[in-house]
Amino acid sequence: MNLNEVQKASQEQFAKQSHRYGRGHILENVDDVSEALRSIQLPTPAKVLDVATGGGHTGLYLASSGHQVTLADIAQPMLDRAKQTALERGLTVETRQHPAEDFPYGDATFDLVTCRVAAHHFSSPNDFVRETARVLKSQGWFLLIDGSVEDNQPEAEEWLHQVEKFRDPSHHRFLTPGQWTALCQKHGLSPFKAVLTPFKQPDLNWYFETAATSPENRAEVLKLIRNAPDSARKLYNLGEETGKIVWWWQRLTLLAKKV
Repeated sequence: MNLNEVQKASQEQFAKQSHRYGRGHILENVDDVSEALRSIQLPTPAKVLDVATGGGHTGLYLASSGHQVTLADIAQPMLDRAKQTALERGLTVETRQHPAEDFPYGDATFDLVTCRVAAHHFSSPNDFVRETARVLKSQGWFLLIDGSVEDNQPEAEEWLHQVEKFRDPSHHRFLTPGQWTALCQKHGLSPFKAVLTPFKQPDLNWYFETAATSPENRAEVLKLIRNAPDSARKLYNLGEETGKIVWWWQRLTLLAKKV
């Protein structure tokens, strides 16, 4: 694979941390995926592509529902672990290693493309949405779930960007609902819904451990939290509970249909 610097950083980070994304990870709970898909109809079975699958939680949930699922990721160790989990559950899935900005699939291949809590690592969201639209069949669906920041909150958005960049240098950028909607429309995907839902981060130290944040970068994050602007404190409900630093991430659920 010919990768750019952002892609190389993601590949290295998630190859090293793949063991942290399996059983017991917060993303193992797929209620958000189940809820989002209740509002659409898919063929049975549907052909599904789960991009940047990580621990495979979304794709394995869809495979357990009887769909034909391809798990894709830039980091082979992630795919290896997801494949092993599938075998343990008696599920059949295909795995493919490739970046999110360049798919090795033909046009109009899939009924559903999913991507969950990963797109903020992508070097080009535009290329990702373009490729998603290309491989979707007519009337196919795109489901995106990712961290976001409500539109017109530039100060709070920049604060969170700095926090994420120190915590995990492979982080690239959160996009607002308006920005994701515009990209979908640009590439022939009609937004069906785009909803922000507060999502509680369990504990700052858990957040650090998941990304193996360096001591130096942990100190920088703590400094940012101490000096957080009022806009960020209010938007993310930044505070302490039983001695732990917590906040409420804004999670975007976006569904769009290929027209």
